[in-house]
Amino acid sequence: MASIYQLRPRTSEQTAEEPPSLHSRAMDNLRFIRETMERAASFTAVPGWGAFFMGVTALVASYIAAQQTYSRPWLEVWFVEALIALLVGGWAMDRKARRQETTLMSGPARKFILGLTPPLLVGALLTFVFYRAGMMRDVPGMWLLLYGTGVVTGGAFSVRIVPLKGLSFMLLGAIAIFSPGSWGNYYMAGGFGLLNIIFGIIIARRHGG
Repeated sequence: MASIYQLRPRTSEQTAEEPPSLHSRAMDNLRFIRETMERAASFTAVPGWGAFFMGVTALVASYIAAQQTYSRPWLEVWFVEALIALLVGGWAMDRKARRQETTLMSGPARKFILGLTPPLLVGALLTFVFYRAGMMRDVPGMWLLLYGTGVVTGGAFSVRIVPLKGLSFMLLGAIAIFSPGSWGNYYMAGGFGLLNIIFGIIIARRHGG
């Protein structure tokens, strides 16, 4: 004779277990989608007007540096300018990121900063090496080359105009390396001054400031 099994109704505790499980899976899916989109996105908070004002301060620095007779005061002028440019660029980038409702800790932003930073640190280290070796004539070309390299590598995660800017700096730096040392300050003005102003205006107009 067949046995009869009584089906027990679900208790309220068993029923309550399902929604959290479904909610967890949904949150995991949303997190995966968000991270995938973040990795695929471009970093668009490159500050056009920030680069413009960095170019203006670089032109002022190039004028002051041209008045210096010795290498050390010349270096000090440009180190002060580098600090000013870092502050201006960082402030402008943060402001533009906030306006676009993103942060500098997002995936594309981190990739941009990580691509830009190492060549700049190498440039700072090589500056002291060149100074001690009496190779100051090669410093402007080296700075332009490494800054351009950082902009190209960081710009790979940004809008198309940014790597083009980096390539322009690299080209100018390559020319500076093979030019007379007395022309170095003109190349600094042309690169960190004029190129930043030109590309800053283009980025500001095409990509929202």
